[in-house]
Amino acid sequence: MTPVTQQPDFIIVGAGVAGLRAAIGLAESGARVLVVTKEALAESNTHYAQGGIAVAIGGEEDVALHLDDTVNAGDGLVNREAARVLVEEGPRRVEELLRWGADFDRENGRLMLTREGAHSRNRILHAHGDATGAEIARSLLRHARAMKQIELQEWTTTIDLLHQDGDVVGVMLLDPEGHLRHVSARAVLLASGGAGQVYSDTTNPAVATGDGIAMAWRAGAEIADMEFYQFHPTALSLPGVPRFLLSEALRGERAWLRNAKGERFMERCHPLLELAPRDVVARAITREGIGAHGESLPVYLDMRHVTNIDPTIRFPGISKFLAEHGLALRRDLIPVRPAAHYLMGGIRTDVNGRASLPGLFAAGEAACTGVHGANRLASNSLLEGLVFGARAAETMEGADRRAQGSELREQGAGYSVPSERMRVDVVRVREQMQRLLWEKAGLLRDADGLRAAQRELAAMQTPDAMDRQALELRNLHTIGELMVAAALAREESRGAHYRNDFPKRDDARFGRHSVVMHGRSVRFADF
Repeated sequence: MTPVTQQPDFIIVGAGVAGLRAAIGLAESGARVLVVTKEALAESNTHYAQGGIAVAIGGEEDVALHLDDTVNAGDGLVNREAARVLVEEGPRRVEELLRWGADFDRENGRLMLTREGAHSRNRILHAHGDATGAEIARSLLRHARAMKQIELQEWTTTIDLLHQDGDVVGVMLLDPEGHLRHVSARAVLLASGGAGQVYSDTTNPAVATGDGIAMAWRAGAEIADMEFYQFHPTALSLPGVPRFLLSEALRGERAWLRNAKGERFMERCHPLLELAPRDVVARAITREGIGAHGESLPVYLDMRHVTNIDPTIRFPGISKFLAEHGLALRRDLIPVRPAAHYLMGGIRTDVNGRASLPGLFAAGEAACTGVHGANRLASNSLLEGLVFGARAAETMEGADRRAQGSELREQGAGYSVPSERMRVDVVRVREQMQRLLWEKAGLLRDADGLRAAQRELAAMQTPDAMDRQALELRNLHTIGELMVAAALAREESRGAHYRNDFPKRDDARFGRHSVVMHGRSVRFADF
């Protein structure tokens, strides 16, 4: 048995907005906190968030409207308690960021507010044009580094949770030198982000492999709403170029969508046109991109008519990336297509971050409070990480130490050192799985495709190797199986989940959240 090598008070897996905000909260109470991340501290979904952070700083009316917008975007499935917590506590959490040095964009000395899809008024803060996530991550990380109670550990892969008598009491880690370590704690917070790498087309960075959700599932935690994956409507679509995110803020500044004939088409789809909810826009682009004979057709983002802003100043990061590929927002039609962007589902928690297993907490994209329902309102994700990361910390402070180092048990066992052949197979299987899930469990789904995906996933071999690539493949495979099971069970269309064979919403049968059980059966329940 691997010895326990460290015993902080709390362990946080993930160094994005939710993990860092939780670490700061715990450290303020005097606790010793270990934060582990499998790459550099700056590498997270938070860092790549372009558009902004939604926050109702305009008083009670703005808070009420933000709640309404969140509920409406969620297509009948939002946990209203969680949404109320999000919008009411959001302003206080953003004020903290300002005190900690976050540099949001201003106009004439006042915070600049913009609008994105499905928002009823301007309430989106952004930083350095299109680098909001990076600025929030910078300010949180600087604050965390200054707190001696927080240990930040990079290049460390979390393999599985440790448990004792049904309680989660620590984690099994693979450190930067390749050594296996067991670390016990009073509680574990999984803030490890999303799982966009389950698909061939995603705006997420390479680290987004669903590790926390898969670990929680293996330990026996409840997982909810895995059928709801939000596809960002506008990712750059160039051959051989990564699916670079083209922020919804572009459409907030009146960019249009055009089909291969040069026609605007959102007028036929939704009264909010290009600022319709993301699922509506993503499906519209997908349909416009399919020709009469099934051929692929281009769809474009058009900003050439927008003259009241300078795109190179308002969107410097996007403009720089496009320029590297010979494109300019003011001059060119920009080819776009949807890409996997944000998982509404995850580890089922209450509004205080508690998962279904004692000692286990989750926050951010790895968690599912039901706050997003079936479709996340634009720019609510950074706010979610702040609000629920802080709440999880407040609740974790009361956790008792249950761990007895000599008796810890690991969830996983029998890992081997990977051979060169195994590494090649991992890459091949991963690419095969990503294509499969994009084609059969992507934007448009049906029973035949989902069942085919289920069969192929069941037949795939994922090696139990002590190697990050193999571990990530195992986690992605688990995520894929959970997504497909939930998507098959929900025989309706709602929000980000669209079934060609069940195109209507069915509140009577499916007006509740999916919970994947062991054996991958699915039940529907309220939060």
